[in-house]
Amino acid sequence: MISNPSTETTVASKLEALLNLQQLDSQLDEIRRVRGDLPEEVRDLEDEIAGYEVRVSKFDEEVASLNEQIKQRKQAAKDAETLIKRYEDQQQNVRNNREYEAIGKEMELQKLEIQISEKKIREAQYQIEQKIAEIGGTKARLEERRKDLTNKQAELQVIVGESEADEQKLLEQRDVAAKPVEERLLTAYTRIRGNARNGLAVVMVKRDACGGCFNTVPPQRQADIISHKKIIVCEHCGRILADVEAKIS
Repeated sequence: MISNPSTETTVASKLEALLNLQQLDSQLDEIRRVRGDLPEEVRDLEDEIAGYEVRVSKFDEEVASLNEQIKQRKQAAKDAETLIKRYEDQQQNVRNNREYEAIGKEMELQKLEIQISEKKIREAQYQIEQKIAEIGGTKARLEERRKDLTNKQAELQVIVGESEADEQKLLEQRDVAAKPVEERLLTAYTRIRGNARNGLAVVMVKRDACGGCFNTVPPQRQADIISHKKIIVCEHCGRILADVEAKIS
C-alpha cells in the first residue's frame, strides 16, 4: 500500500505543532511552579481580610444600633418620670377615690416602664461590652493578616519581577504556536493537560515507555507512532505520543 505523503506530512506537522506548544507550556509551568503556592496564599489572605473587614463593619453597625436602643430607652424612662410627676400633681386634685386609684395605676405602669427601660439599658450595655471585645480581637487578627499579606505580596512581587519578562515572551510565543493547531486538537490538548498532574499532554516515547506515565509502549505501536500516519495516544494515560526518541547504542 502506497502511503499518502501529504497526509503523513499533515499529521507530522500537527504533532510537531503540539509538541512545540507543550514545550512552551512546560516552560510556563516551571516559571509558575517557582512561585509555588504564593499566588493562592495571597488570594486566601485577601479573602480572609475581606471577611474580617465585613465582620468589623457588622459589629460597628450592631454597636451603633445598641447605642440607639439605649438612647431610646433613656428617653422612654425620662418620659415616664415626667408622666409620674404629672400624675402626682393630678392626685392632689382628685374628686374621689376612684380617680385617685386610676391615677395610681397609671403611675405604677410608668414606674414599670422605667424598670423595663433600665433593664434593657443594662442588657444593651453588656452586649456593647461583648461586641467591643469581639471587635478588638477581630481587629487584632485583621492587622496580623494585613501584615502577612504585605509580606506575601512583596515576596510574590520579587519572584514575579524576576520572571515577568520571560513569562511575557513565552506567552507571546505560545499564542503564535497555538494558531496552527486546529481547534479540535487544541481542545483535546487542553483537556489532557488539565487532567495530568505534571501538565504533560504531548510526550515522546523514551526507552520503550510513555514519557508521561512510563508504561511500556509495544514495538508495533511505536512503529505506528514513527510512521506519523495518525495521531496516537497512550493506552494507559491518554497522552498524545508525538514520536519515538532515538535509542543511543
